[in-house]
Amino acid sequence: MKETPERKKSWFYKWFLNNQLTVILINIFLVFLIIFLFSKIRFVFNPVSQILGITMPPVILALVLYYLINPLINVLESKFHINRIISITFVFIIILALLIWGVMSLIPFVQSQVDSLVKNWPQYWNSLNNSIQNMFSDPKLHIIKERLIATNTSVTKSFEKSMDQILPQTMNNISSAVSVLTNVIVILMTAPFILFFMLKDDKKFKNSVVKFMPDRIKGSVGDMLSEMSQSLSSYITGQLTVAFWVAVMFFVGYLIIGQRYALILGIVAGILNLIPYIGSTLALIPSLVIAAFIAPSMVLKVLLVFVIEQTVETRVISPIIVGNKMQMHPVTTILVLLVSAGMYGLVGMIAGIPIFAILKIICTRFFNWFKRNSSWYSEQELLEDNEVSDESEDTNTSKKDHK
Repeated sequence: MKETPERKKSWFYKWFLNNQLTVILINIFLVFLIIFLFSKIRFVFNPVSQILGITMPPVILALVLYYLINPLINVLESKFHINRIISITFVFIIILALLIWGVMSLIPFVQSQVDSLVKNWPQYWNSLNNSIQNMFSDPKLHIIKERLIATNTSVTKSFEKSMDQILPQTMNNISSAVSVLTNVIVILMTAPFILFFMLKDDKKFKNSVVKFMPDRIKGSVGDMLSEMSQSLSSYITGQLTVAFWVAVMFFVGYLIIGQRYALILGIVAGILNLIPYIGSTLALIPSLVIAAFIAPSMVLKVLLVFVIEQTVETRVISPIIVGNKMQMHPVTTILVLLVSAGMYGLVGMIAGIPIFAILKIICTRFFNWFKRNSSWYSEQELLEDNEVSDESEDTNTSKKDHK
């Protein structure tokens, strides 16, 4: 009796060769195997990492400036019909003039405030320590006072020890300091040229990447690049705009209450505001130390300025300028900050959210492709996903038309 094809299929075929779960697990195993093999030949990629370390800083700086300047160039080109190269040259001249003005007028004033702050900071810190010790002069708080004194002594000794180690190393490593300064100058000199060609070839970049892709995924890759660019643009322009207004609000608020070093404290607050959620709080610490040296009432005034600034920022400025363009839940944002800060420090805290947003776009598109090509999901789910994506595309299109 001749066996049917169904009877010829062995258990190996049914459980391994014709089983989707097994195939997925095998593919995952192969991915991890490839990662393991790459980790064993890392020395091969050392030249690549060195090249990226040299080229990426000016490219990143140019990219940030590109997202700030490109909307203005597009307006000059589309609405006023000014040649793109002429528009770029005109904007570059204005930026250069503003930089020269800043160097001639603002930098000397900021430098004088920084020098005065550095000179008087130990006095402020000691005054704050004395105030805290007097606050805990009550015998009932004797244990807490001793712990605070011990902690302060330990921190001071650690700081002095680190400074004693750093200063000789700094004197002995003048060549490395010169090297760092040279790299900074090279970055600042190279970034404008990269920025010029980014602005000039704005519409050609995506096409030059897409043309290397297979025909069946060119549209998807082009849409993904556009979504990534829009997400980065929204984040960079939004964060820098909010940071600027935060600096202005702190500066004006400190001027009104008579706080010392209002300009430098406002600039520090704007820079630290690039760190989501905790930036403004970190900027409050040096201001409170200085205020504690002046008078207890100044501490209350500084806290009042901080409360007003946070209220205006969270209720007015951030919703208008940034909104929820990154489409990230606050818990997700906090977790991303914790991980990125733990791995890469301050740079990770600043760059963690935009990098996560790019990875999210890539993973989401890959997952949507998997859903369309997998038998695990029903047609109803696919139709609902398509309706959601169509609604989001219509919303983005209406926003662009409105702009």
